[in-house]
Amino acid sequence: MMYLDNSATTKPFPEVLQSFFKVASDYFGNPSSLHGLGMQAERLLTQAREQMAHLLGVKSTEIIFTSGGTEGNNLAIKGVAWQHQQRGRHIITTAIEHPSVTEACKQLEQLGFQVTYVPVDERGIVSPSHIEQALRDDTILVSVMHVNNEVGTIQPIEQIGMLLKNYPKVLFHVDGVQGAAKVPLDLKRANVDLYTISAHKFHGLKGAGALYVREGVRLSPLLSGGAQEMQLRSGTENVAAIVAMAKALRLSVEKYKEASVRLEQIKRAIMDRLQAIEGVSVHTPLEQSAPHIIHFSLEGIKSEAFVHELEKQHIYVSTTSACSSRKKAPSKTLLAMGVERTRAERSIRISLSYEQQMDHIPIIMDAIERAYERLKIVARGTK
Repeated sequence: MMYLDNSATTKPFPEVLQSFFKVASDYFGNPSSLHGLGMQAERLLTQAREQMAHLLGVKSTEIIFTSGGTEGNNLAIKGVAWQHQQRGRHIITTAIEHPSVTEACKQLEQLGFQVTYVPVDERGIVSPSHIEQALRDDTILVSVMHVNNEVGTIQPIEQIGMLLKNYPKVLFHVDGVQGAAKVPLDLKRANVDLYTISAHKFHGLKGAGALYVREGVRLSPLLSGGAQEMQLRSGTENVAAIVAMAKALRLSVEKYKEASVRLEQIKRAIMDRLQAIEGVSVHTPLEQSAPHIIHFSLEGIKSEAFVHELEKQHIYVSTTSACSSRKKAPSKTLLAMGVERTRAERSIRISLSYEQQMDHIPIIMDAIERAYERLKIVARGTK
């Protein structure tokens, strides 16, 4: 079995599962409780917060634990909107964001906010100058993903952050879910105010995530209750999953740093072979893209059929993002890049992990070529 859908979710490290089980079994107290068990849990929570802050290059008081990427993005966007609506009601984002950003913005539009969706070029990259042109006196937030979850393009976060230094009243949110541990980003140097991560994208467990909130940034909480997490995210913390997430982030940073050159070589080799196949179009740009994502489309073949055909060979890939794949909609990112709709409806995403080796390339490509040929024969037979 070869799992190549790591942008949808990753397999947890064995050490992560062991940490979760140990904490859930032995340190199950509520970290808000005053007794010894509660204080043990609180210490573990503090240690996990400090470890994650160190790995992200920020202060421990700037880490807010959440349930994952969707909650983190919603807290960042809606939290800024509610807190700063008297100063302005305009938000800027891009045409290729994850649904947890896009849908949050659409919900705010229904409540009277205005959102500018900045276009991307044919590579799927947004221009900082276009961001600047969209700025208004009433702009309160710019939200741009670090790594696109479909085609893997890396957005110019540092350049956008630098230009926003000239607009100190505008906050800068970055969805870092696909980039964390895989594509380095210095949050302080990039002038990022809010940054979202999700544990299950870097070999942690589903249901845990974090939002970096720069010191001094004010948000309105989405959840009211016991005022946990610096009064920004009420609810008893999932200590076991949080401790496991901190371990997963540390291990992932180490493993992906070690594997980054190899992954880039594997990506380039696969892209080269894909481009040599008649009827295949590669949509991930060779430059300014993450080392673990490859996106392509197949002429005349439905993407769902191709996914299932590859699965017969025990190779697992995906169509668009996992959040959109069951809707059978064309890739929103490809459409924004100017790709024709028929291609955008037939797209496939390969997403690698640190485990991939150079000798996996012929296995992957032979399977892809076999599956494509079989489906073309079937398609010809049904005409």
